[in-house]
Amino acid sequence: MKIVDSQTSSIHPKPIASFLAGFDAVTTHILLVVFPLILDFTIWLGPHLRIKTLVEAVYIQITRTPGLGMAQPAEMTQMSKEFWDFVAERFNLLTMLRSFPVGVPSLMSGRSPVQIPGGEPVFMDITSGGSVLGIGLVLSLVGLVLGTFYYIVVSQVSLSGKANWKQAFNQWPGAAIQVVALALLWVVLFLAVSVPASCIISFFVLSGIPLGQITLFLYFGFLLWMFFPLLFSAHGIVVYRLNMLASVRNSVRLTRLSMPATSLFFLALFLISQVMDIIWRWPAENSWFTLVGTLGHAFVSTGLLAASFIYYRDANVWLQKTLGLAI
Repeated sequence: MKIVDSQTSSIHPKPIASFLAGFDAVTTHILLVVFPLILDFTIWLGPHLRIKTLVEAVYIQITRTPGLGMAQPAEMTQMSKEFWDFVAERFNLLTMLRSFPVGVPSLMSGRSPVQIPGGEPVFMDITSGGSVLGIGLVLSLVGLVLGTFYYIVVSQVSLSGKANWKQAFNQWPGAAIQVVALALLWVVLFLAVSVPASCIISFFVLSGIPLGQITLFLYFGFLLWMFFPLLFSAHGIVVYRLNMLASVRNSVRLTRLSMPATSLFFLALFLISQVMDIIWRWPAENSWFTLVGTLGHAFVSTGLLAASFIYYRDANVWLQKTLGLAI
């Protein structure tokens, strides 16, 4: 892929210019929104793979187990019941197609609809824990592989001004392998922090010590501190065809050396995404007006991804020209 040099490559990368260029690239290649649209339609209108029976059985087992269901305060017990009820009614295994850290964006994966225009979708209840685990892993893997191709095409359009489909298909297999390895790294890091943190938080909450919210705040703060330098870890795989470890190193170095601008960029990206998602979720899930929401989300999310590739390219060029650091 031929990468067009930024006109402002000799100065610090500009977040606002990246957003404008990203949305302009998507506007001129509007077919890119088909990727998130297909995923949203699959999750919304396709069959819903529920785990209702399994979740209800697990919840009953928890409430009947001494020391688990009885030790919680009444308020926490009610919150726990509402959570399990929500999972039982709304969780759809197809949302696992929205994979991380690389994946096709989806409005419906976060909304978890249970109604469609004209009635209800087809519900399929998966009752085996082994089946749920297997299906979930397969869907996550498919999401990572499809997301890799989506990332490749969006990066081509945003950086070279056109989509080279032959090159994208040739690059796809190798990049997908690196992306899967990156996803495993993210999972290992997340579990390494979350498992001990969950034990500590549960201890404070169940013991009544008024430190539960503080430990929860510290937990999320530590996750942000750990994963923020990795937010560009997939971009090097797609843009420069780096292996997973090299791409992670490049992401950490880039975010560390351009921290003020990069922090501003991701803050703006997060705010735009969240505010627009509130608007896209206004129509009822059983209304055809939701189609407008899915279309708007597809355009905005693709534009934000394109902007991230442009910012990443400009930041790397800046590091090379001003600090003499090679990728």
